[in-house]
Amino acid sequence: MSTATTTVDLGSCDREPIHQLGAIQPFGALIAVNADWFVAHYSQNCAQVLGREEPVELGMPLNRLLTDGAIQRLRSLAAMIGLTDQVKRLFGVDLLGDGTVFDCALHASGNFLVLEIERHVAGDIDRQLAALRPVMGRLDRYDDVGGLVEEAARQLRHSLEIDRLMVYRFHDDLSGEVIAEAKRPDLESFKGLRYPASDIPSQARALYVRNRFRIISDVDAEPVPIEPGISLDGEPLDLSMSTLRAVSPIHIEYLRNMGVGASLSVSIIIGGKLWGLFACHHYSPKVLPYSQRTAIELFSELFSLALDRAISREQASVREQGRMVHDRLMRDIAAGVSLSESLPTLDPLIQQVIAHDGASIFMDDVYDNRGAAPNEEEFRAILPSLNAAATSRLLATHALAERLPKASLFADRAAGALVIPISRTPRDYFVLWRKPLTQVVTWAGNPEKPLEFGPNGARLTPRKSFEAWQETVEGRASPWTEIERQIAESLRITLLEIILRVTDEAMQERARSQQQQELLIAELNHRVRNILNLIRGLINQSRSEAKDIESFAEIIGGRISSLAMAHDNITKGNWSAAPLSELIESEAQAYLAGKTDRVELRGPEAMISPEAYTVLALVMHEMITNSAKYGSLSDSSGSLSIDVARQDNGDLVIDWCESGGPPVKPPQRRGFGSTIIDRSIPYELDGEASVEYRLEGVKARFCVPARFVEWKSRGTTPSPTSTKSNLPEEIGELPQHVLLVEDSMIIALDTEDCLRDLGVGKISVESSVATALDSIRKEAPDLAILDYNLGKESSERVAQELASLGVPFWLATGYGEMKDRLEELGASGLLTKPYGRQELVRVLTAFEPLS
Repeated sequence: MSTATTTVDLGSCDREPIHQLGAIQPFGALIAVNADWFVAHYSQNCAQVLGREEPVELGMPLNRLLTDGAIQRLRSLAAMIGLTDQVKRLFGVDLLGDGTVFDCALHASGNFLVLEIERHVAGDIDRQLAALRPVMGRLDRYDDVGGLVEEAARQLRHSLEIDRLMVYRFHDDLSGEVIAEAKRPDLESFKGLRYPASDIPSQARALYVRNRFRIISDVDAEPVPIEPGISLDGEPLDLSMSTLRAVSPIHIEYLRNMGVGASLSVSIIIGGKLWGLFACHHYSPKVLPYSQRTAIELFSELFSLALDRAISREQASVREQGRMVHDRLMRDIAAGVSLSESLPTLDPLIQQVIAHDGASIFMDDVYDNRGAAPNEEEFRAILPSLNAAATSRLLATHALAERLPKASLFADRAAGALVIPISRTPRDYFVLWRKPLTQVVTWAGNPEKPLEFGPNGARLTPRKSFEAWQETVEGRASPWTEIERQIAESLRITLLEIILRVTDEAMQERARSQQQQELLIAELNHRVRNILNLIRGLINQSRSEAKDIESFAEIIGGRISSLAMAHDNITKGNWSAAPLSELIESEAQAYLAGKTDRVELRGPEAMISPEAYTVLALVMHEMITNSAKYGSLSDSSGSLSIDVARQDNGDLVIDWCESGGPPVKPPQRRGFGSTIIDRSIPYELDGEASVEYRLEGVKARFCVPARFVEWKSRGTTPSPTSTKSNLPEEIGELPQHVLLVEDSMIIALDTEDCLRDLGVGKISVESSVATALDSIRKEAPDLAILDYNLGKESSERVAQELASLGVPFWLATGYGEMKDRLEELGASGLLTKPYGRQELVRVLTAFEPLS
């Protein structure tokens, strides 16, 4: 006879199926229905919560339980569930037709729709949402992360009327620390305590990202079983997105050990990752109405945005210092001096932005060091391991000896390392070192959960002691922060520039070419990051102007399209100056439909440099948009004249004059669009901008300094922007079936939504050549839109198949040179990315059904 041995360790908690416990908490009821709206699962307390005498039974149609009106509202709600993990809510619904109202939550779980039902608290949702505005107003006063989380803890505890609220932040090792706390005066403080990663298992952390709110209303309440526990498919019901989901017995024991009667956790998510939690403890049972929980979820999202901004501001300050260091390095390190010889100059400059205790340079097989750093023999011992690491990737560690055993030779002097590769082949390095620190970490009890042996064998038990337990950690340095790693990456680019400058071209041509290619890649990355930061700024600043999601999307879409148009114009000439007239004509055509004949542009041709072109594009976009919405172009009678003139000193002056439109009213409030108009040119170009809101029409003057302008002879004959917009007034016969081939999910979803809104009945979305061809063989579409570049393949084979069938198709691409291949491939036209609703209207208008 053999006895099986089961290994019990901290990973056992990570394997507990906490999303499939087969029970719910008793403050609500649960019903899961299949696609035919027959009951597939139900909680045993359904009849009790609903106040029905008739029991709920497996397989009964839901309309036997609820009224037709309630079923219709639930069906409409279900139709809106599109994305994974979406939860839709209804408040104050009369489910039974007897005047008793409930709050409902609906979400998809595998093949089922899960309906959760709770009693409604009258008027609470409006009160909760109204309370959010002053709370967020108080948070807006804080620019630093520390002050922001402290105020958030105070405000949220006051709103929830709960005994203790902690802001819990995760560290890189997944342990957590209480960084802020608001509590009853008589309670001991948990602020500053660390909790090991095992306190929140990995599957629980994953659920916190998917489901922001987790409530445990009463740790002593008996869970309500779900019937049946296992479906006919042999699977328990997945309750990942459930609010009512029962609680793991181990976690219940953990809370009881702390004396907690009820708890709730609210996720803090930054960049799609779990940054931390609002962890709330109450020392008696507490049920929060669903409306209040909904408001707190919204608070979590708004707070996460505020926290992201605070973190970004702090990082921006350090990055600015990093840019100053870059400028000083480029200025102070003399040409012809090797990087090793420049170490005394490098070290103190870098110390300003990245604290360190020593530095090393290994270049062209020559080693030099300064401060607390390994000697040459010790460094060469770890060099093979460094060379085996990924190419051009930073290595940041606060305990190098744990990764490279040979680093233990100098761990008493340099424990932490920030290794910056500054070439590809041969491998050269610049390394910053940190001395070891004796760190004292204060844990909330012993971080290792003990094993308990009983009649059923070994089991992991939750900690019973939460006294501060201190651990002394040696052989480790202070960790490198994320912003320090980002600055180190910028420093890597700077050092590459220096190397390029001081390298002898005749002797090192091949090596310099490789380094220059890496620099160009890094510069491209830098430009992309700048564009993304600009777009994020546009999104953040535009929020206050939008009344709803649709207007927000319209405002942002217009501004991003304006930037895209500007970039197209300047990249057509290999990043050289582009004509102002083309900018104005593009804006007029894009946003004024058939009104462009009422816009007159006069004066010489001004060629605008790339650094000024995008600035002017945003300003002209806002001016024309405002005129089309509120000014002289908003009705059928007004007109706009734009006079371009060259000053004696070469400066460009643009005089804007609107007339014949409705009476002008000065704006009541200053939005982000007004800020763009008034401040962009003075701030970014050191020019001038003035706007007058006269009753008869808006007048404005913009002055751009001569250094951003080149002049071409075009004469002074008036040059009206007479090109009519291609945007049609009406769409003719629509295609019944459109094939969309696009490998970007977000672009595909957006295009699909636009086509559906425009009336297209069936849209097939594919992301690869193979699946697109398969779709065509099953059912040929009436029209197709093909993204030409599908990652590692092109859609040419799809285009050939469509052409052979006589199916019209358009190519979508971000590459302007594709215009030359439209005829060769048989395409009907080209969609230049980014494209939107207006461009899709043109595609549908040009569609001619096959006879």
